[in-house]
Amino acid sequence: NGPLVSSLPPSSFQSSSSSSDSQSLHHAKLNRRDGGGGWMPERKDQLPWLQVDLRERVEVTAVATQGRFGSSDWVSSYTLLYSDTGSAWKQYRQEDHIGVFPGNTNAEGVTHHKLPHSVRTRYLRFLPRGWSSKGWIGLRVEAYGCSYKSDVADFDGRSSLLYRFNQKSMSTVKDVVSLQFRSWRADGVLVHGEGQRGDYITLELHGGRLALHLNLGESPRQPNGGHMSVSLGSLLDDQQWHSVQIERFNKQVNFTVDRLTRHVHTGGTGDSLEVDYELSFGGIPLPGKPGTFLRKNFHGCLENLYYNGVNIIDLAKRKKPQIYSVGNVTFSCSGSSAVSATFLSSRRSFLQLPAEGPGGVLGFRTWNDAGMLLWSGLQGAQTLLLILADAQLRLTHHRSALQSSEITVGEVECVCVCVRCPAALANQGCRNPTLAYQGCIRSIVINDYSVDLYRVQQGLLGNYSDLQIDICDIRDRCTPSYCEHGAVCSQTWSTFHCKCSGTGYTGATCHNSIFAPSCEAHRLMGSASGFFSIDPDGSGPLSPAVVYCNMTEEKVWMVVDHNIMGQVTVMGSSPQKPHVMKLNYSATLSQLSTLLHRAEQCQQEVVYRCRKSRLFNTWDGTPLSWWRDRAGERRTYWGGFLPGVQQCSCSLAENCIDMNYFCNCDADRSSWENDTGLLSYKEHLPVTEITVGDTNRTGSEAVYRVGSLQCYGDRFLWNAASFYQELSYLHFPTLQAELSVDVAFYFKTTAPSGVFLENLGARDFIRVELSTPSAVTFTFEVGGGPAVLSVKSHVPLNDKQWHHVRAERNVKEASLQVDQLPLRFLEAPPDGPARLQLNSQLFVGTASRQRGFLGCLRALNINGMTLDLEERAKMTPGVSAGCPGHCNGQAQLCHNRGRCIERSSGYVCDCTHSAYGGPHCQKEVSVSFESGTSVTYTFQEPFSVMRNKSRQSSAIYAQSSKSREIVAFRFLTTKAPAMLMTVTTYHQQYMTLILTHNGTFISSHSRSFTYRYFFQVVFFFFLQFRVSHIGGTWLDTHKCYLHFKRRLCLLEFFQTGVDEEVLQAGSRGFVGCLSSVQFNHLAPLKAAILNRGSSLVSVLGNLVESNCGELSPFLVLPVSPFLPPSHAPSRALSPFLSLILLLCLCLSHSCSFSSIFFFFFFFLTFARTLSLFLSLSLFLSLSFPLSLSLSLSLSLALSLSLSLPAGLIAALLLVLLCVAAAMTRVLHRCRRERTPAPSAAREKDPPTRPELLYRADLGPRAAIRDSRKEYFI
Repeated sequence: NGPLVSSLPPSSFQSSSSSSDSQSLHHAKLNRRDGGGGWMPERKDQLPWLQVDLRERVEVTAVATQGRFGSSDWVSSYTLLYSDTGSAWKQYRQEDHIGVFPGNTNAEGVTHHKLPHSVRTRYLRFLPRGWSSKGWIGLRVEAYGCSYKSDVADFDGRSSLLYRFNQKSMSTVKDVVSLQFRSWRADGVLVHGEGQRGDYITLELHGGRLALHLNLGESPRQPNGGHMSVSLGSLLDDQQWHSVQIERFNKQVNFTVDRLTRHVHTGGTGDSLEVDYELSFGGIPLPGKPGTFLRKNFHGCLENLYYNGVNIIDLAKRKKPQIYSVGNVTFSCSGSSAVSATFLSSRRSFLQLPAEGPGGVLGFRTWNDAGMLLWSGLQGAQTLLLILADAQLRLTHHRSALQSSEITVGEVECVCVCVRCPAALANQGCRNPTLAYQGCIRSIVINDYSVDLYRVQQGLLGNYSDLQIDICDIRDRCTPSYCEHGAVCSQTWSTFHCKCSGTGYTGATCHNSIFAPSCEAHRLMGSASGFFSIDPDGSGPLSPAVVYCNMTEEKVWMVVDHNIMGQVTVMGSSPQKPHVMKLNYSATLSQLSTLLHRAEQCQQEVVYRCRKSRLFNTWDGTPLSWWRDRAGERRTYWGGFLPGVQQCSCSLAENCIDMNYFCNCDADRSSWENDTGLLSYKEHLPVTEITVGDTNRTGSEAVYRVGSLQCYGDRFLWNAASFYQELSYLHFPTLQAELSVDVAFYFKTTAPSGVFLENLGARDFIRVELSTPSAVTFTFEVGGGPAVLSVKSHVPLNDKQWHHVRAERNVKEASLQVDQLPLRFLEAPPDGPARLQLNSQLFVGTASRQRGFLGCLRALNINGMTLDLEERAKMTPGVSAGCPGHCNGQAQLCHNRGRCIERSSGYVCDCTHSAYGGPHCQKEVSVSFESGTSVTYTFQEPFSVMRNKSRQSSAIYAQSSKSREIVAFRFLTTKAPAMLMTVTTYHQQYMTLILTHNGTFISSHSRSFTYRYFFQVVFFFFLQFRVSHIGGTWLDTHKCYLHFKRRLCLLEFFQTGVDEEVLQAGSRGFVGCLSSVQFNHLAPLKAAILNRGSSLVSVLGNLVESNCGELSPFLVLPVSPFLPPSHAPSRALSPFLSLILLLCLCLSHSCSFSSIFFFFFFFLTFARTLSLFLSLSLFLSLSFPLSLSLSLSLSLALSLSLSLPAGLIAALLLVLLCVAAAMTRVLHRCRRERTPAPSAAREKDPPTRPELLYRADLGPRAAIRDSRKEYFI
């Protein structure tokens, strides 16, 4: 690696300009002091550069720069270009795609840069980007490297080389193919070979990407089972050299293109690749040859082509008999005459050229999808305009101000604009309808004359601005892709975007999971039982799994089903041909392993019944039946929490039917026996396979059923450590945080400041700390200086209460959030360093000179992995496991999203964000709404959103488009239709909750999304659901409108075209009782009652706080939510349902006389009206004395019956039926009085009310409210 420039002659140096002869080019060598002391360009030079010809192609490994001797001139930053021919330059970029090298800070110092990857080139060009503020550009340079020898072959698109084997076919289990290529076209075959049994290997360029197709033999059952295709790279037709290496061993393949490697595994029936006769390079010589993937041959150059150690090009040059040449193959690489140019700015770049006539040709390439391509003034006032809009070329001919014609030319995948209107042509009518072009062009031809861009660069032709000539500096920002979890990457010229929809993740790079990590976490969020997507490793590589969370018990159970949930009967199996059943679960084994690791305890029941079917051989104990664990290991124990050997549950309980055996089935009896067991050893769960092998004897039979996998608890939610010495810390392995990292934890402290965690590197670092009593700071450095994010709270954070912190850093941005405070963002600098290089251990607390943390930390999660603080604290002085206090355990203290707050002598529940009140956030907050009453709640969005209201911030847009709205409330009404709730935005997006005239419930959204839920509401109805935010940007202010009565309010925020049913419900408003309204983390109804003077709350009409929510009984008669209204039960069905319920109550002696009265009233009333009064009768019978309920029921019944055609007759029948019912009641009481009294002990028991027990069992409120627990927010 010696110097390459110091011995070069003066003719090897060129430049864009030189200020004088004394600053001649050949003096620009490192440490030279003569001849002006270095190179200095003219001050009017717009794009200065210094070029060095190394005389031959060499391998460059390092460069060095120095300022001009004896002056104040130096270069503070520069870019490095390289080329083989002196044209078609390429910019050198480092690992993070950084293209700018730091230069000098004075004229004499030497700055060396070792290139992360060497380049093979002949020409180097230095482009100054920054220079001395005290002087001008001054430069002396040196390059270091060694000589490079290569064998090159040039293919013209109609030629190829054939490498023929010594035998008829070649079968290999290991192959290595390596080469470098330089292509003039985007398509072409580089390597191809195939065999008669169906094996083949093909390496081809397709659309500028390199594709490898491989097949190692096909099975008749799976015709395409052995085929494998993988693509790598992008923009590989850029006329630059690219390296390729293919390594195959059996079915494992490593495919590398330009240092980017993919590891793949092939299918097929064999491990060897069988190729017949020959391999072809550079193309397929025979059109129509079987196995051909692409007919186009390769057009370009191949270098150092090796196949299994054989130098193919060297054999061809020496004309060895193994090589057969087809067409014209030469052994030198010709260059391309096309000159490219790069338009750097979308606002300032333009190229102005003289032209006579409208004809022209050009080639272009960019990632942008809109811009102006060409403007040309014609005769008179006529103009010609070529633009790109929405990936289509549009040519417009303007004949005059009033006449024009337009032609649209197809779809364009890579779009570009090559010129824009300079200010000098504005008075001639040249206007930019879109942004100017940003991208590359080449081969410009105007009126059959090729434009010489070198003359443009020298100022001899036309004019230009913000243009780089003789280089196409286009980058593929999606290769490799920084989008995580399978998100789709899209890009523009200057940045990239990740489409997270459908992935279950959100954020700028789709890093953050939108799902909770466990069922226990869902319980803390107040969710009811149901199916949930669980992401146990958060932002880790595992995808979410769908499980059922059973929250009806004190313990929250996670249930995972498999494909064979019913019982299986086995007969005819033997040890030689056993019955084998594989179980496939709704989650993958990797997901299950993580779920089991996170859970506190898991279990799985195996029901096993047998008749003359043994589990173990009676003589030698050989297992005849067994099961396999998740690792595929055979297990022979059938119960217990510790793995045993050949035992069942009866042996653990010492109650087997024959104590000579460890299992009931081993007694080998002809009667049915039971060996059901509960498996609870987590490391072996779940059961993945059952094998039964002793049912082939006469009368032998076995029946088994494997239950669901069930787990409860979350070991990490309350995994905590207490730091009581400032110098103490916990240490963990180094963070894997090169491209992205997220850190989340809870803390509580009384200290004014302290470092939560930090990880250091040689230069980079990451730190999260409590910087002041009311501020959390996230600091990191990725090579461009420290970046600081800080969130300040309006209340102290050292209040001995739990606070949540989440910090994230990725290649696009960093973010920090504390509790519910606004999320703070910091965008990463464009084209800045991307990789965070850390090398020390991760310290929880601090091991540096920073102030340590005093207090408690819990649930520390980094990149989806929760660190076990308790285990590490047990062996660390100054730190103890767990955290003292009332609010630190999982005991249920505060309900319904209430927050537990520590006090010196106990705790209190903060119900600010709960829809409930009271000491434990269990008291319902209810309001009685009258006609004309409405509540408007206005809430401001975080500052980070308001700040971006004029543009769509990538992070905020990604977060908002994936957010969910959680709404819960209870209501009681007799009026329908009714508008229950409406949420609107200033961009006319809305969400409405409507009770329709027939008792169905509708959730309607803007953008034609409507969800309908069908319920027949008889009394009080509890509603809880989740709605995914649909499209749009999360805007400045949202308004939550409750119960609109007047149309005026409705029309203020609804646009034309709204559903008529929404308008009708809005005009009628809502009359009734509303209770416990929860919208995400807000309780708008409680805020309206407690903060009537607040500017966020506006009340119209008479709003009265009531206890109607506590008094109202629960009774919900469901109708299938899967049927549309036309298939819902008819109106007449509802009275029958109510009648059945009423009969059940009466048979249990729980109905009053008025209830019996309405039993007969069923025959006189129709449809919904009967349902209403029947339900009201039940309510009266349960709530008021007999005389009052009877009078109310009778008056209501008569008023309704008189409105019917046969009202008079109905009234008479009603009186007769009432008399009969009264007599029946009296006789029944007399019979009861004659019955002997129970014992004295029995008489002392308090009287029971079966109807209350019935209501308690049926009412969903008890179950749901018990499950809605939350200890912190």
